[in-house]
Amino acid sequence: MTQDKPTEPAFDRDRLLAWMAANGVAQTTHDHPAVFRVDEGRELKVAMPGAHTKNLFLKDKKGRLWLISARQDTVVDLKRAPRTIGSDRLSFGNEGLLYETLGLTPGSVTALGLINDAERRVTFVLDKALWDAEIVNFHPLTNTATTGLAQADFRRFLTLIGREPMVVDFARLA
Repeated sequence: MTQDKPTEPAFDRDRLLAWMAANGVAQTTHDHPAVFRVDEGRELKVAMPGAHTKNLFLKDKKGRLWLISARQDTVVDLKRAPRTIGSDRLSFGNEGLLYETLGLTPGSVTALGLINDAERRVTFVLDKALWDAEIVNFHPLTNTATTGLAQADFRRFLTLIGREPMVVDFARLA
């Protein structure tokens, strides 16, 4: 018996950036060495204006999938968040589900991966601190670059892919 090879995601970095250009979503992308955790690459982030992010791919005990994107310095309390977002107990989603739904690998989790979630299996939760930021920075589906978007362009991206975030003020939950 052979195992099925995972389906290639519709978008990778190059296709994402080309799609943004074709759809009038202005962005600036900076290449850099791979960054796997929020606390890595601080010297890279200093040179890039805007709010930098942390992104959590989660699953609740009913099997629902969640992507929480928060400002890098925001505390996301996973014990308090479920009541606020309407989920059950949250745990991290596995690598297979991450790739299957968002076309991402660990270390590259990003709100821009929602472009690969054609079936809308993942509920998007956005930190109010990011919703209010002038510029937001996300990985462009790979952790070897960072893409900066003005807030208007980030919202345009979400509108074009048909996604409305659940905006949560995580600072008030702490």
